[in-house]
Amino acid sequence: MTTEPSEKAEASSSQPSSRAGSADERDSARKQATEGQDPAALSKLDSKVVNIPASKDEEDLYAHLPPAEALILKRQVETPVVKSGWKALYRYATVNDYLIIAVSSVCAIAAGAALPLMTVVFGNLAGEFNNFFAGVITRSEFNHTIAHMVLYFVYIGIAEFVTIYISTVGFIYTGENISGKIRAHYLQACMRQNIGFFDNLGSGEITTRITADTNLVQDGISEKVALTMNATATFITAFVIGFIKSWKLTLILISTVAAITAIMGGGSTFIVKYSKQSLESYALGGSIAEEVISSIRNAVAFGTQDKLARQYDAHLAAAEKFGYKVKFALAIMVGGMFMTIYLNYGLAFWMGSRFLVKGEIGLSDILTILLSIMIGAFALGNVAPNAQAFTTAISAAVKIFNTIDRVSPLDPTSDSGEILENVEGTIELRNIKHIYPSRPEVTVMEDVSLVIPAGKNTALVGASGSGKSTIVGLVERFYDPVGGNVYLDGHDVSTLNLRWLRQQISLVSQEPTLFGTTIYHNIRHGLIGTKFEQEKEDKLRELVIEASKKANAHDFITALPEGYETNVGERGFLLSGGQKQRIAIARAIVSDPKILLLDEATSALDTKSEGVVQAALEVASAGRTTISIAHRLSTIKDADNIVVMNEGRIVEQGTHNELLAARGPYYSLIEAQKIAETNDLTPEEQEILDAKDEQLTREQSNRSGQGYIQDPDDKNIANKLKRTQSEKSQSSLALQNRKAGVEQRDSLWTLIRLIASFNTTEWHLMLVGLFFSVICGGGNPTQAVFFAKEIISLSTPLVNPFTKEEIPGAKAHLRSEVNFWSLMYLMLAFVQFIAFCGQGVAFAFCSERLIHRVRNLAFRTMLRQDIEFFDKEENTAGALTSFLSTQTTHVAGLSGVTLGTLLTVITTLIAAIAVSTAIAWKLALVCTATIPVLLSCGFLRFWLLAKFQERAKKAYEKSASFACEATSAIRTVASLTREQDVLRQYQDSLDAQSKRSLKSVLKTSLLYAASQSLMFLCVALGFWYGGNRIADREYTLFQFFVCFSAVIFGAQSAGTIFSFAPDMSKAKQAAQELKILFDRKPNMDTWSTDGAPLESVEGNIEFRDVHFRYPTRPEQPVLRGLNLSVAPGQYIALVGASGCGKSTTIALLERFYDPLVGGIYIDGKEISSLNINDYRSFIALVSQEPTLYQGTVRDNVLLGADRKDVPDSEIEFACREANIYDFIMSLPDGFNTVVGSKGSMLSGGQKQRIAIARALLRDPKVLLLDEATSALDSESEHVVQAALDKAAKGRTTIAVAHRLSTIQKADIIYVFDQGRIVEHGTHHDLMAKAGRYSELVNLQSLGKN
Repeated sequence: MTTEPSEKAEASSSQPSSRAGSADERDSARKQATEGQDPAALSKLDSKVVNIPASKDEEDLYAHLPPAEALILKRQVETPVVKSGWKALYRYATVNDYLIIAVSSVCAIAAGAALPLMTVVFGNLAGEFNNFFAGVITRSEFNHTIAHMVLYFVYIGIAEFVTIYISTVGFIYTGENISGKIRAHYLQACMRQNIGFFDNLGSGEITTRITADTNLVQDGISEKVALTMNATATFITAFVIGFIKSWKLTLILISTVAAITAIMGGGSTFIVKYSKQSLESYALGGSIAEEVISSIRNAVAFGTQDKLARQYDAHLAAAEKFGYKVKFALAIMVGGMFMTIYLNYGLAFWMGSRFLVKGEIGLSDILTILLSIMIGAFALGNVAPNAQAFTTAISAAVKIFNTIDRVSPLDPTSDSGEILENVEGTIELRNIKHIYPSRPEVTVMEDVSLVIPAGKNTALVGASGSGKSTIVGLVERFYDPVGGNVYLDGHDVSTLNLRWLRQQISLVSQEPTLFGTTIYHNIRHGLIGTKFEQEKEDKLRELVIEASKKANAHDFITALPEGYETNVGERGFLLSGGQKQRIAIARAIVSDPKILLLDEATSALDTKSEGVVQAALEVASAGRTTISIAHRLSTIKDADNIVVMNEGRIVEQGTHNELLAARGPYYSLIEAQKIAETNDLTPEEQEILDAKDEQLTREQSNRSGQGYIQDPDDKNIANKLKRTQSEKSQSSLALQNRKAGVEQRDSLWTLIRLIASFNTTEWHLMLVGLFFSVICGGGNPTQAVFFAKEIISLSTPLVNPFTKEEIPGAKAHLRSEVNFWSLMYLMLAFVQFIAFCGQGVAFAFCSERLIHRVRNLAFRTMLRQDIEFFDKEENTAGALTSFLSTQTTHVAGLSGVTLGTLLTVITTLIAAIAVSTAIAWKLALVCTATIPVLLSCGFLRFWLLAKFQERAKKAYEKSASFACEATSAIRTVASLTREQDVLRQYQDSLDAQSKRSLKSVLKTSLLYAASQSLMFLCVALGFWYGGNRIADREYTLFQFFVCFSAVIFGAQSAGTIFSFAPDMSKAKQAAQELKILFDRKPNMDTWSTDGAPLESVEGNIEFRDVHFRYPTRPEQPVLRGLNLSVAPGQYIALVGASGCGKSTTIALLERFYDPLVGGIYIDGKEISSLNINDYRSFIALVSQEPTLYQGTVRDNVLLGADRKDVPDSEIEFACREANIYDFIMSLPDGFNTVVGSKGSMLSGGQKQRIAIARALLRDPKVLLLDEATSALDSESEHVVQAALDKAAKGRTTIAVAHRLSTIQKADIIYVFDQGRIVEHGTHHDLMAKAGRYSELVNLQSLGKN
């Protein structure tokens, strides 16, 4: 659904509003009949419970329709499901891709096999050392063998480098290539679909597919495939080697594989399970946060920040519990893995010694088998997660291919259908019956026949939901009607070529959609597919300028700094509504279309812009077939034929005067909206005001040292051009004064202190964790000593080399030695397990507590900020919510966990260096030299893999946002027939992207390959140097092995541990942002106890010469010297054109902002001197958009009262006063009915009345109503207005109103214009004056018959 909740009540555009809204529309007929009866009747009407229907089978949805109609609808939305296996992923692969994949696969397998081969060389070397000491071989033989073996290491290293490089680059390249094709085909398929298909998708779904799902596919067919093959090859080779050397020992050691698989598998299932739960409970908290932040004014006005923060905290506590469990599981998993490793060593040596004594196996074989099994077991652990990526890719691809293979019933890219030679432009609808495919239960048009003559202007009017916009959808052929036909010049449109048809028609819709390119290109989109498309550039520019002159847009475009080359930004947000609309009109008329459709083209504009745009439309529609749909009847009085629709039928048609004379439905519509233009200020008044303003601005910019930036709206552009020299220098001076806020940079130490402050209570846990970390670090060097001792024990000569006789007792001695050291391994295994678990558990508590507290404080700090903070564009609700969810988790990277990891690594390295230096300093120094290389290899290996993934995601963000822009504006794309154009641009951006990424992959893969292969060279260096020392009889076997395994293996495992550490750079950045947030002191601080306490309020309010500008737009004066006074108990109304400062007055009264000059007084006290919470507790606000939060109706009403125990009687009273009590009682669960996120289960009128009940529960002295009924349709408005009138009794009430009918009864009406009051008095006084107010009244005349 593409409708926002705010538009639900008036979702009159052809987009089907969501189901709750449609219930409102369906009832409008019944309600109209009962209007103007007693309130009881009105309240009954509302007892319609809005249940969201459970999504039944497709079949059932259409069951109530005749089969022929059901078929038409189904065809428009059905997507057949395509079965697809792994082959489908490669359906766009070329021969080249297959070749590259084949070569890369061979390389990946070769690279995997190289690792276990190293163990053979290692074992042989150890055996040679042993033989040398036993005196079996001579020195020269020994030297020769060492050189030979060391060269093997070097060769394996080089082979590894080459194969890994080729396989990584190959797979990433083909992955990118294939997924790029899938992306392009998917967008192409989307562009081909009919509009009904999009109604059923959320607007987000296509975005997700084109970003997330294609990323998953790419992820599954890129380097992960290479890693899987690599790991599998390693595993198989390792076992082949083991079985060749000794099948018995290998079979016994397979138990290790089982253990490691079980631990990794079991651990990861728990981790996945708990992190899912943790994310879910956090997501609930996140949606609370999002709701609260997006309606922050409400939370601030009612002082409910603390209550809401407590709700948020409850979800955080739940998330924290699951967070512990995730980290426990991880700790046990890591501990279990280390335990298995040490147990495996013990087992291998113990069993190996038994076989050795029997003479079945040699020392070198035991070592080879031991190491290769270890390597194989870990490789197996790597297969699963990478293979999983492949299966995920397959399931993600299914959804994408479903869309690609869908045949669109209305395909704008096809060439079938006839093309007419020349078009008159007569359109005829014959017996049309229409139902939207996404809402089969509502018949939108029933038996409508209408002729729209060529070259004439036909207007469609009627209540919202009466089927006006549907006609546009049928003429453009966005939908097929279920009955009847649409004819163009007597030809059935379903027989015409669709693309050609749409090129004959131009559409200007209510919400103009511009694309993120220049103004010139936006207008040029209108020429697609017309005869002008291939013209020369200057001819095109001429057409564009011509069109924008007609559309009244040329002047403001040329006044922009870059003129027609100004980029309008995504969805055109850099321009005002009126400007966008005029560009859209220029785009519509540039191709000189035969038919122009105007779908409420001016409804979203304020009165001033509307005049300009309306003028443009009148020029544009001259001499073409024009269909205009209007809410504001003033815009269509001159139409040749006015068609009045109601409930999907035509009730009357004729010219303006004929229909007025008939006094039918049209007459009553007109009566409700009588029309005239308001007068503007006289030039003299304007002059005086502007001078005053300039003065103020100067004072302000001098005072704050802050200048202001010009706003690029038309008016200011005109001013800019007329500026005098002195003024120019004034504003440029002010501009220079505006210093960009200096970015706050704190030292790492400050940030660590900030983070640590959240964990102060857990310091003893921290110490425990750090203590265990040190023990974890000591494991490796200890095991090096055990390893060397085991080798020495196994090297005990059993046979005298000279006599060839068995040495008595040697076997028993060998066995007892080996048994002792194997038991030491057992002990080490358990110590390490306990240490890893202890460290994990301690840090899990600390870091989860930390995240919880940081989130809680960050959320509370956000709620504490003043409204100005939320006005800044970097602080949108989305940005702040994602900050809460992501940045706060990154912070853990600076906490105890990281410290523990670093301690472990440092202990390992220091202990290793210390032990080996003590035992054999020369060898120790040579080995230590390799530590930096080994560490960086271990780290880079993991870091680069993460980097590959991130790069793939980042790469396509830009092209994806382009695709999303196109699909979310699919109606505009379709009506402009821009499909091919969009695809071409998308394809270009994909191509550019893949060129760029190929370059970066070629570079990063070098590093990755190096990180895999340098290890071999380090081992080779150790052996070569150690072998030479042994040959000189300088060191014994024990010394060599302690040094070698302590340093080289120690560094390797340290490098691996690095990969477990959270990302520190992210943590630092997150901590910095939090520090900035925590340091920000708002001007109006709800935490502060400053200010005079306020015991009671009479309700006297006074504005004294108040001037105000919004902090985010300091160049735009809003209030210019406002004087206003309200006596206690009065009901006063503020009226005026939009943007005249009415709502600002309310915001200032709530003290969301402080005025620049002047003061606001309540009972004679200036409000900024009072305690802000006390002051706000006497005020209640009902705003235009009622804000409900997730939870029950009761919770929502209770938010009004800031006391704990509110008796039910009070709640009931407030609800009765708000005219909603009966409705609530009619709901199945009464007050305990859940209202859904943002109250989505209720209609606008119901939400608004709950908001009123909430305001009344405070029993406020001052009630502020900010356009409380403007977003409602007239039926709901009636009910709500009755509730408001009741609420205002006996209180000081200030109401802002757009619809003047709502405030006729006010005691005093203040009329605003340009930020000051121009007249005031009662309705009758002001009408008698015939001034500004009576003009406004005529503008919307109230005579509701």
